[in-house]
Amino acid sequence: MTANAAKRLIQHYVDNFRRLPWRSPPGKPAPEPYRVWLSEIMLQQTTVAAVQPRFERFIARWPTIEALAEATDEQILSEWAGLGYYARARNLIGCAREVARRREFPRTAAELRELPGIGAYTSAAIAAIAFGKKAAAVDTNVERVIARIYGSKRPSRGEVEKLTFDMMGDQRPGDFVQAMMDLGATICRPRQPRCIECPLESDCAARISGDPGAFPERRQRAQRPHRSGIAWWIERDGCVWLIRRPAKGLLGGMAALPGTEWTQDEPDTRSAIGSVRHVFTHFSLDLWVVRRAAPDGEGWWQPLDSLAEAGLPTLYRRAAEIALTARNSARAAA
Repeated sequence: MTANAAKRLIQHYVDNFRRLPWRSPPGKPAPEPYRVWLSEIMLQQTTVAAVQPRFERFIARWPTIEALAEATDEQILSEWAGLGYYARARNLIGCAREVARRREFPRTAAELRELPGIGAYTSAAIAAIAFGKKAAAVDTNVERVIARIYGSKRPSRGEVEKLTFDMMGDQRPGDFVQAMMDLGATICRPRQPRCIECPLESDCAARISGDPGAFPERRQRAQRPHRSGIAWWIERDGCVWLIRRPAKGLLGGMAALPGTEWTQDEPDTRSAIGSVRHVFTHFSLDLWVVRRAAPDGEGWWQPLDSLAEAGLPTLYRRAAEIALTARNSARAAA
């Protein structure tokens, strides 16, 4: 690696950086830690395109972390609906309240890792971007860039962090970290990398090998198990019966349709009006929608004309769409 590689990378970032609502332009004062933290939590396993409008909605509704900390769990979970990976939302709530209690964000990666939902990557990203601390923020994109530059098929996380830290040198940490993120997202892509546009092309061992796409070696994914369950559609007087899922576990704390447990056993679907196929991180699910006459247990009647305001996660929103489509079709045929 040549001594000026980091300088070329940052200059490329200055000339080509992505304008995003949580960023400050290169050379400008760092963005508020609240905006950096919120964006990094939202971007975990979610695309920039999906996050950008949701980030702007969050900031408009809760412009400071103190305002977010004062919101109810239900308000935040409802606003998060549709972003997926709902454990992030629960950690978001806990972290906001802890930072508000402290009256400020910690400034170092080590201190940031003490907060709920903040791991090695997120703490390093916040420390570098918001506070200008030298920290190696390694996500999937950065790992791929480093593996290709150094021609490593299976680098360990520790190796990638060390190489990233060394490569950063004395350059501006915030700009360097975001330059690496952008390089991996837009040029050093998993497939068909655009090497001719890369500022590090002359330093890249994978490029020199003639097959940059072979680095790093792709890991075999284990086959996901499959589960099935039933969601009850209970409608009365223009309302549908909703429940709130238990605080802990999958979709914890989210509004939902009541139903059965999700198991590997096939349910009786003879009276189902449709089904939703949904893929979670560790398993896939067929959720069958079945009409039912009366509710059981705790919940509330949600007016159908304000169902969009209930904060249903994508799985249950799609199940509700199936029920409403069937309902409207039956009325049209009557």
